[in-house]
Amino acid sequence: MAAVVTLSVVVPMYNEEEVIETTYAKLTEVLEATGESYELVFVNDGSRDRTAAIVRGICGRDARVKLLDFARNFGHQIAVTAGMDHASGRAVVLIDADLQDPPGLIPQMLALWREGYDVVYGKRISRQGETWFKKTTAKWFYRTLAALTSVNIPVDTGDFRLMDRKVCDALSGMRERSRFIRGMVAWAGYRQIGLEYAREERFAGETKYPLRKMVRLSLDAITSFSTKPLKLAGILGFLLSAAGFIYLIVVICQRIFTDTTTAGWTSLIVISLFFHGITLSLLGVLGEYIGRIYEESKRRPLYLVADKLNFEAAPDDSRDSREHAPYALRR
Repeated sequence: MAAVVTLSVVVPMYNEEEVIETTYAKLTEVLEATGESYELVFVNDGSRDRTAAIVRGICGRDARVKLLDFARNFGHQIAVTAGMDHASGRAVVLIDADLQDPPGLIPQMLALWREGYDVVYGKRISRQGETWFKKTTAKWFYRTLAALTSVNIPVDTGDFRLMDRKVCDALSGMRERSRFIRGMVAWAGYRQIGLEYAREERFAGETKYPLRKMVRLSLDAITSFSTKPLKLAGILGFLLSAAGFIYLIVVICQRIFTDTTTAGWTSLIVISLFFHGITLSLLGVLGEYIGRIYEESKRRPLYLVADKLNFEAAPDDSRDSREHAPYALRR
């Protein structure tokens, strides 16, 4: 029987060849100091550089390091999910490879976990090396999300957190494709506490969340945890229809009872463009939800694993291959 692992650290990676050796060294230094048994689960999310090759070398000299190598790029949230699916520890830490979230906080997270907290999430009090635009949009995103959803998702948090095994098991049962891990953890409940820290600048490389991916993550978060945009679309549509009907009555009354008529086409064109713009916007909101229904209906696996290293056996094969269909290509 394999020894029980106290702590699993999941590290999603995408084109991180410049930093991965340093990340491994710092994580190992911190985890060795805790005196606990541990494993490092690196998930290569279809990197196009030497990230996977470097981790393979690390796996060859350290059996506690494990590699999941995706068949292609599936996205950060899916990579995090795969790491949790394959982690065997009694507690699981999620941390990015770029060292913006300090590994030195892991012992404090472990201490809070031992006090009885099921989730210890990192709460950012400052963000170094990020643009004013990114800081501002992130700030308003969290507050807009809080206003739109009934789930109490902590503001100014990322995926950097420690979770008890039962929380990971709960998340493994949630197989929706449009994933927002921090929201799913908040929805799951359990006993949670925040741990404040200052987020550092990237050690090396470039951000893996450009504007396009930030917008997509924001849409996933809102549509996964709120139907208020649909309700607001309905209310706005009703109000605009009522305004259009009132304006129609006014125009008819002007035509019948007065000699006043609207000169030119300016007002007509302005009103037409305004209503058409609103209509298209509302259709866009509906399209976002319908698109997600379509994606869920196909029931494809969340990810495919091309290769694994240092895994003794497939984790919980009954859950992976029977209940949810195959999430990995077994070697």
